[in-house]
Order: sequence, then structure tokens, then C-alpha cells
Amino acid sequence: MSAVLAIRPSSLGDIVYALAIVTDIRRHRPDVAIDWVAERAFVPLVRICPDVRRIVPFGLRRWRRAPFDRATWQEIDAFRRELRSQRYAAILDMQEQMKGAIVARTARGRRHGFDRSSSREPISTLAHDVHHRVARNLHFVQRCRTLAAEALGYRCDDAPRWNIVPPPVAPGVPERRFAVALSATSRAEKLWPEDRWQRLIDALARLGYATVLPWGSPDEEARARRIADGRSDAIVPGWLSLPEAATFLMRADVAIGIDTGFTHLAAALGTPTVGLFFATDPVLHGVAIAGPHATDLGSGHALPDVDDVVESSMARARDGHRHANAGST
Repeated sequence: MSAVLAIRPSSLGDIVYALAIVTDIRRHRPDVAIDWVAERAFVPLVRICPDVRRIVPFGLRRWRRAPFDRATWQEIDAFRRELRSQRYAAILDMQEQMKGAIVARTARGRRHGFDRSSSREPISTLAHDVHHRVARNLHFVQRCRTLAAEALGYRCDDAPRWNIVPPPVAPGVPERRFAVALSATSRAEKLWPEDRWQRLIDALARLGYATVLPWGSPDEEARARRIADGRSDAIVPGWLSLPEAATFLMRADVAIGIDTGFTHLAAALGTPTVGLFFATDPVLHGVAIAGPHATDLGSGHALPDVDDVVESSMARARDGHRHANAGST
């Protein structure tokens, strides 16, 4: 069996969108196996995509912290040996940065990437054998799908589809109707004000919904607890692994989130999703690309209004999971 290597080590939302190529390849080239290079933190996410045959963990973030340690060089050598254990029919570099280019150059096979006018770091194109011009004003999921389609010789004019399969259960999933509020991000300009989240939770409670506020760092936990303070229908769970968080998102009646990786994951899972965009462009980063179960609110620097968020959330929740995880074919 021939195989392709997909290189998109980070970040969470970008990996989610890049995983749409897996379903495309499975449909158009079922004879091709798919391997993936991912940062260790994101390996559990790629692992719940059953159509990825093998994951090659990439430890760049840790290696940078201890570049002269013996263990670092041992890990780099093991990574290099694993990466070169097979020759690939195509190597798809979707990272658009030098770290992806270095991985592509290390692997064995024909290397495909964006051309200089398409890539975020044009110097990275020096590592590739074949360059593809893909407009930069397209949503990232479209850019990845176009690159893979051109490299492997098929067309993908339809909507993106994903086959991401979280565990069926996770600890603490509410047994009543619930929304997931994705309020955390590493970029402060993407944050929706805490008082708006509180007003949203109150409105959802009046409509019979609990609201779960997941978190991933101490600062994010503190923010979630401030938002939930004094609200009996607000639930701040314990720390969740990526697969557990995906289970919460899959089981939710609706997910509401700012431009952060879990919001994009919710949309890819087929969960009714409302994305709040005011610091980034929804045309390039929005969740509506996933299908009619997902919508984007906000534009420019105008903050979405709470009433509009409630109305949009309930409209999607009423539709339910009619578009549930579209990749399950």
C-alpha cells in the first residue's frame, strides 16, 4: 500500500481543519494510507481520527527548552529514524513555516507545499519539490484540501467532511441539556467580556440549559470560575484531556465559542456551533465553513450582542445534530 505523510504539527484549530484532507483522501484514494506528524500535545487529537494510520510525534517545543540535553538529541534521532522508516508517495507540508519544511526535508518522498506567493514563510518553500499556488484569501480548510487534492490528483468541490471519533463517554458530562461555552484563548484580543458570558449563561439557564466552561491552564480555569461564580447552572469541570473535551463537545446541544481551537473542533464534530469573531476574519477562520450547523457572529471589532448569540444558539440547537460528524461515511 502506498502512503502519504501529512505535516501539520500545530495548532489545535489548524490541525482540526487540516484533518479534513483525511476524509478526502479516504474517499478519492482509498488505496493510500495516511500518516501524520503532530506535536506531542496534539497526538491525542489526531489519534481519534481512525483513518490516520500512524502518528509521528514531534517534540520541537520541548527540544527548544533543552537543546543541549542528551535526551533531546536521542529523541530527535528517534524522530528522524521513525520519519524515514518509509518512503512516501507524497509528503504534504501544510505548516507554512520552517519547522514544517525541516520535517518535510527529513522525510523520504516527493515533497509538496504552497508556493512563495501562498506560504506564510516563503523561505520554507525551499524544502519542497512541488509548489502549489493556493490563494491566501481562502479559509485554511480550503487551502489544505486544495493542496492535498492537487498533490494526489483529485478534485474536492464539495463541503469539508471529518471523521473524528471521540470516546463515547467522559467523566462529568451532564445528563441534561447543556451548552459548552468556550471562553478561553491565548490571545487577549479574542476574548469576549466576562460579563457577556455571564449574561449568556443566565439566558441559557432560563431556557433550561446548563453551561459547561472547560479550561486548559490555571489562568483559563480562573477565568471560567469567575464567569461561573454564583450561577448554579454553570459547570466548571476538572481538567479534560483532548479526547475527553471532544466528547463534551460531541455530546453538547450547542457549543458557543470565540476563535479558539475547541470551537473549530466542535464544528468539525457536527455539533451545532456559534463562533464569535471580532479580532479575526471569519471568512478565513470561521466555523461556518463546516456546514449549516455552524455559524459565525461578529465582524471587524464589533462584539457580538448577547441576545444575538442566544437567538443563533437556540436556532442551531433546535436543528440538533442533523449534520453530525459529516466525515462518518
